[in-house]
Amino acid sequence: MPRMDHLIPAFSTGFATSAVLIIAIGAQNLFVLRQGLRREHVGPIVLFCGSADSVLIIAGVSGVGALAAALPQLTALLALGGAAFLGWYGVVALRRMAAPGAMAVAETGGVTLARALAATAGFTFLNPHVYLDTVLLLGTVGAAQPPPLRPVFVAGAAAASFVWFSALGFGARLLKPVFTRPAAWRVLDLLVGITMLMLAASMLARAVHGAG
Repeated sequence: MPRMDHLIPAFSTGFATSAVLIIAIGAQNLFVLRQGLRREHVGPIVLFCGSADSVLIIAGVSGVGALAAALPQLTALLALGGAAFLGWYGVVALRRMAAPGAMAVAETGGVTLARALAATAGFTFLNPHVYLDTVLLLGTVGAAQPPPLRPVFVAGAAAASFVWFSALGFGARLLKPVFTRPAAWRVLDLLVGITMLMLAASMLARAVHGAG
């Protein structure tokens, strides 16, 4: 049984490393933020994101990261699929921004839970950066821990993911006064659309480079 003075550093290392990697503007975070502002299916989306990260972190610490690193063709294929998905969503966001009155009421015209979770799954599993952060980077750091402390590291890393997505999804309502104006939603969708298209271009370049 590991000593308490070993458990806390292992948990803290997992939490801090995970937090540094996931707290960044990306496709998944922007989607969670937008759903939080709309107050649509926030709980299931936060649970999905945190659970998916936990599974990927466990896989990485268990050694899947080494397998993925040895198969660059798999990374290229994943990047190609991610580019297509993000490009499609970026175009949708820009079209939504340009539609007259589309953002006038944030709570109306929402998506079903199934479609929201499907989009969340796309942003999660079709993004190569998710695998880079959780499977490869966190997996490498976690695997360097002594075997008895690896589950503690995983717990800390998973806790950071749940805390971040909960804060992002449920804390978005604090910005609600700003987003009572349609113009604010248009700016958000412009940011989302441009970010998605830039990420799509980056992933496409990664796929082409990987294939070459």
